[in-house]
Amino acid sequence: MTHPRSVPPETTTTWQVWGLEASLVVTDPDRLVEARAVVDSVLADVDAACSRFRPDAELYGRSIRRGRPTRITPVLATLVDAALDAARASGGAVDPTIGRRLVALGYDRDFADVVADRASGLTAGPSVAVHEADHTMIRRHADVLTVPEGVLLDLGATAKAVAADLAAEVIADEIGCGAMVNLGGDISARGDAPSGGWQILVQDAPVDGRPEPAAQIGLVGDCAVATSSTLRRQWTHKGRSVHHIIDPRTGEPAARHWRTVTVVARRCVDANTLTTGAIVKGAAGQHWIESTGLPARLVAADGTVVGLGGWPQDAEMAA
Repeated sequence: MTHPRSVPPETTTTWQVWGLEASLVVTDPDRLVEARAVVDSVLADVDAACSRFRPDAELYGRSIRRGRPTRITPVLATLVDAALDAARASGGAVDPTIGRRLVALGYDRDFADVVADRASGLTAGPSVAVHEADHTMIRRHADVLTVPEGVLLDLGATAKAVAADLAAEVIADEIGCGAMVNLGGDISARGDAPSGGWQILVQDAPVDGRPEPAAQIGLVGDCAVATSSTLRRQWTHKGRSVHHIIDPRTGEPAARHWRTVTVVARRCVDANTLTTGAIVKGAAGQHWIESTGLPARLVAADGTVVGLGGWPQDAEMAA
């Protein structure tokens, strides 16, 4: 997970949303309340457009579910385009058509409810038919979206990152102060950075009671950081431990070759595409990220840390 580090309390606020920790850091404390309102507005728009756990979400309206060409709002169009761009950029490793696969694995409600129900011994709902994941089935032309009947889109792999980018951009452009928006490890910073840059701690959940290797980095300018992990959003399904990053080729949780991948890019959605895709690609994910030249940090299943693209080797620190 990536976290803002060492910021004055008057310039930051932290809260819970979508079952994760969100935070906002601004360079002008007088604009914090106004900037937080921007983030809340963006999150509300994204939630209404594509939350898989809202029956009234636009993406899951009757017309779309029945496979009919349907006019959609600009917000949903932006989110669908980002998901399809990620699918193409990753060669299908990050595919939005894996929604029914997640449902079949028991991730059929808000994650907190999934964990609570498993702990109480409750099981998931009835089995569902699962189509082979294939983003090329989705059609988006102008303001019209067509999803084949029976295909359930899940934009979770990219929507959070898009929201972070959108919120940070609006704050910088319309409010006029520097801002860093963090949505559960998807971080986007825009506008003037504070003195010393945006300080970010990169560290995932403990493994077998041992702290995950930690690193602290400082960034300046318009930038973003994303971290994908197989250590978080885990639950038990039919007696086995599963996680939320699905390999579209198998319909199963991706093999744990990497337990954590972090990438720095200009846009959070691009960084997130690389981190999620690298976990799905396994060993090949390292070469894929390396080909971009972007700074990245990959932590293997055995705890080995691999730095790429100029990731500062001296940034590793004791937990």
